Amino acid sequence: MIGLFVLWFVFSGVLFVISAEQHSGDIPASAQAQLSSTLTPMLFSPQTILILGLDNRPRRGAGSKEPGSNFSEADANTDSIMLWRIGGGVSRKLSIPRDTLVNIPGYGPSKINAAWSRGTAGPGLAIQVIKQLTGIPTINHLIVVDLANFTKFINDIGGITVKTPRICAENSEDSHEGGYFKLNLSAGVHTLTGHQALILARMRQNACDPAYDDINREAMQQKIVNAMTSQIISVHAFTHLPWAAWDAPGALQTDMGPYDLMQMFLSAEIGGSPPPLLLKETGEEDGYVGDVLVPNPANVRAQVNKLLNG
Repeated sequence: MIGLFVLWFVFSGVLFVISAEQHSGDIPASAQAQLSSTLTPMLFSPQTILILGLDNRPRRGAGSKEPGSNFSEADANTDSIMLWRIGGGVSRKLSIPRDTLVNIPGYGPSKINAAWSRGTAGPGLAIQVIKQLTGIPTINHLIVVDLANFTKFINDIGGITVKTPRICAENSEDSHEGGYFKLNLSAGVHTLTGHQALILARMRQNACDPAYDDINREAMQQKIVNAMTSQIISVHAFTHLPWAAWDAPGALQTDMGPYDLMQMFLSAEIGGSPPPLLLKETGEEDGYVGDVLVPNPANVRAQVNKLLNG
């Protein structure tokens, strides 16, 4: 029996390595130039990973039929921005609202989510302005979430369990190929499918709670990430380990190869799931940019210090 378990892990590990090799390095050159890799293993020393969720949609499957969708990654905005300090027993995350007002070099004042789409240099600019905003000099790795494979990986591990408030979300798109979908959840703990998790992660408005905003959405996204790392060690995930191992690298574009990705998943389990860190800034109307969140430098420094030092 032990031999079968070992073979199951080895087979899954081989699939993970092959899949990760196929997807590694699949990020824009301007973004790669802003990263600073380190030889110190993540398992023993914390590193900083930037996670970006783009608002472009896949051309097929869930999310592909939403009216007015952008299908080009080059023209996308960063819908989600999260810094993850992970490794050496640490796992802390800081979310940055997409409407945060920043200065994009060469373009002037703008919402932070617009930097990525500023030409071929845009992905590098996105990382540059995040460094400027936070004062973090070094970002070691980048993950760009691929929505097309996000749902597959969550389904592979048996869904995720999250605690939510009352949720009333809807969109003029079907849960698979077009039409219409809804996500109605009572307040409490729920086990969600991959597509339900995707709807929840993207939800900006909650008809059951008019006060639900991007800050709430970012906190929910951190809960979803924490739930994914917790579910990886479930019985369902183990019985479906080869499928999860194959689909995991495809759910993200990253500079990390299989060795770093394995360390990241292990470090996530070791580091646990601390409460989310969020930049909560003052909303203002900018005559040129529109509705923005104006960062308070003291608040930013305090949250970044919690991210780096706990």
